[in-house]
Amino acid sequence: MTDWQKAAAPQRRIGPAGWLRALGRGVPMALVTYGALVLLLLLRLVEWPLFGPSRPWTPYLTQFVCRANLFFLGLRRETRGQPMKGKGAVVANHSSWLDIFVLNAGQRIYFVAKAEVSGWPGIGWLARATGTVFIERRGTEAKAQQKVFEDRLLAGHQLLFFPEGTSTDAIRVLPFKSTLFQAFFTNGLDRVLSIQPVTVVYHAPAGEDPRFYGWWGDMDFAPHLLQTLAAPRHGRVEIVYHPPVPVDAFATRKELAAHCERVIRASHGLAGN
Repeated sequence: MTDWQKAAAPQRRIGPAGWLRALGRGVPMALVTYGALVLLLLLRLVEWPLFGPSRPWTPYLTQFVCRANLFFLGLRRETRGQPMKGKGAVVANHSSWLDIFVLNAGQRIYFVAKAEVSGWPGIGWLARATGTVFIERRGTEAKAQQKVFEDRLLAGHQLLFFPEGTSTDAIRVLPFKSTLFQAFFTNGLDRVLSIQPVTVVYHAPAGEDPRFYGWWGDMDFAPHLLQTLAAPRHGRVEIVYHPPVPVDAFATRKELAAHCERVIRASHGLAGN
């Protein structure tokens, strides 16, 4: 673990007013999220027999929930550029669990997550219901995961993954790992798919640590969630949608990963204050 990952996370003592804010934000967020989950599961009973894996309806519900939760939280979302419309995948830097809301609010995507997430209480249920692709880190699963990627991409799903491999303190971008990019260079997918780099930049509330929204290292989810819900005020998040690039414009997965990292890193450093 590096020095920045070992650094102490910013903490604020939560008083009575903070608990009231946490309840005032958390209760409607939970009601909307889990109420929509029930509706989503009911819709899937109709959607699956009619359309199979293509999911033409339920992603709109997921997008609505994410936008509603950002509204309840008070985190302002600012965007530049446009989400891509064609077949392919999205790659973004990863700072926080909030990325799920922020990125899903802007476009109808399916996240790629490590297999452990499927077992997380509450979050795992939501991830499975919304079509998250879970991946194993074992090399023996590579062929099976490749097939899952291909099936989902050919069904028209836009997959989103975080090439850094872990979340950060929200003030840095880590080197991109190229492993998952290989999925787009097999069976002719490179000739029909594009990749869109997306930069996410969090701006902490006035007077707070710049790492306020970051979730990294050994930080537990529940305390960070509570700190976020209890905050007196919230800042904003910038989402920059960069131009998509065709996969076959790059000779190897490493070249494609390097391009995406370069674009995202440069934009992250230039984001407005």
